[in-house]
Amino acid sequence: MTVYEELVARGLIAQVTDEEEIKNLINAGKATFYIGFDPTADSLHVGHFMALCLMKRLQMAGNKPIALIGGGTAMIGDPSGRTDMRSMMTRETIQHNCDCFKKQMERFIEFGEGKAQMVNNADWLLDLNYVEVLREVGACFSVNNMLRAECYKQRMEKGLSFLEFNYMIMQSYDFYRLFQTHGCNLQFGGNDQWSNMLGGTELIRRKLGKDAHAMTITLLLNSEGKKMGKTASGAVWLDPNKTPPYDFYQYWRNVGDQDVLKCLRMLTFLPIEQIDEMDKWEGSQLNTAKEILAYELTALVHGKEEAEKAQAAARALFSGVGNTENMPTTVIADAVGMGILDVMVTAGLAASKGEARRLVQQGGVSVNDQKVTDPAAVLGDADFAEGAAIIKKGKKVYHKITLA
Repeated sequence: MTVYEELVARGLIAQVTDEEEIKNLINAGKATFYIGFDPTADSLHVGHFMALCLMKRLQMAGNKPIALIGGGTAMIGDPSGRTDMRSMMTRETIQHNCDCFKKQMERFIEFGEGKAQMVNNADWLLDLNYVEVLREVGACFSVNNMLRAECYKQRMEKGLSFLEFNYMIMQSYDFYRLFQTHGCNLQFGGNDQWSNMLGGTELIRRKLGKDAHAMTITLLLNSEGKKMGKTASGAVWLDPNKTPPYDFYQYWRNVGDQDVLKCLRMLTFLPIEQIDEMDKWEGSQLNTAKEILAYELTALVHGKEEAEKAQAAARALFSGVGNTENMPTTVIADAVGMGILDVMVTAGLAASKGEARRLVQQGGVSVNDQKVTDPAAVLGDADFAEGAAIIKKGKKVYHKITLA
C-alpha cells in the first residue's frame, strides 16, 4: 500500500486537485506541504489532532512539513464555521499563543535543518502595503466567486465584516509566499477551508503562470475533528495543565461505539490491517478497542509513562479496586463547608454553577459513592475522613479533592 493509498484507507482524504501529481509527490517523499494553525488559544486541542498526525505520518514518509502559525491572520479572524466574529487579540497574546503551539508541536514533528519548519505569517503579512496588496493580489480575486464560498455564505445573514472578508485573500497569499520562498508545492486543510485553499492555488497560477505546480488537498471530517475538541464542560486540550493525562485518556476511552474505529484509523499509527481486524469486534470487544485508542493517543501526546498511569487508574476504578493514586486531583484548602456546585466548577468538572446544578438534579453526581441530590449540599469533615473526597460525575469521570 502506497502512502497516498493509506491516507485514503484511513479516511483522511476528502477532495483534491491534480490527484495524480499529488500521489506521485507524496509517494516519492517529494512534497513540501503546509498546514495552518491560527493561535486563537494558548494550547492546541484535540480538534487539531488530525492535522498533527497527518504531518507526522507524511514526515515519516520523507515529505517536509511546514507548520504555519497564523500570527498575522489571527489579527483578522477566520469566518469559516463561525456564526459570529472572533474577539480581537493583542499582538502580545498572539505571540504567546504561537510560542505555546511550537512546544506542543515538537512532540509530533521533528523540526530542524532539512526537516520540518515552523513559520509565522506575521513575518510577511504585517509588513504588507495595503495599496500594493489591492493591486497585486486583490486584482486576482472575483468578489462574485468569493461570495459564493460557503465560508462567507453562512455569515451573510448575520453580517460579515470587511475585516473578515479579507481572510481568504490573506490565506491565499500565504500559499503564494511559501511557494516562492520555501518551495511549498502542496497545502492541506479541512473541508471548511476548501474555498480559501483553492484561492491560494489560483493565485499562484495567475501570478506565476499555469505551469506553476501548486496543489491542494483537504482532510475528511475536519469540522467533526473540531467538534472533537469540545466537550460539555469545555475543550480537551493538549496542554497537561489544562487537560491532565488522566482526563485526556478518559475522553478517548469514552468515545461512542460508532466512532472508535474511525478514530483509530485517522489518529493512531497502528497498522491499518490491525485496525481492519477490529471491524469484526462487537459488544465488550469495543471497550478493548477504546482502551487501545485512549492509550495510543495519550502516549502520543503525554508519553508512555503517563499513558500507563492513566490506563492503570482507569482500570482500577472500573474494576472497583479504588486505587486513586493517579486520579486527577484538585487541592482546595477551604473545601470543608464549600458548596458542591462551587467545588465542581473549581475542579473543572463543570463549566459553570448552572451546569453543575443540572448534573446534580439529573442524578449524575456522587461524593464518596453517595449520590448528591441537593444542589445546595456542602462538603463536610466527614467527606475527607479518608484524606480526600472522591467526586464522580456520570458513570466514568472521577476526581479527587484534597485539602492540602
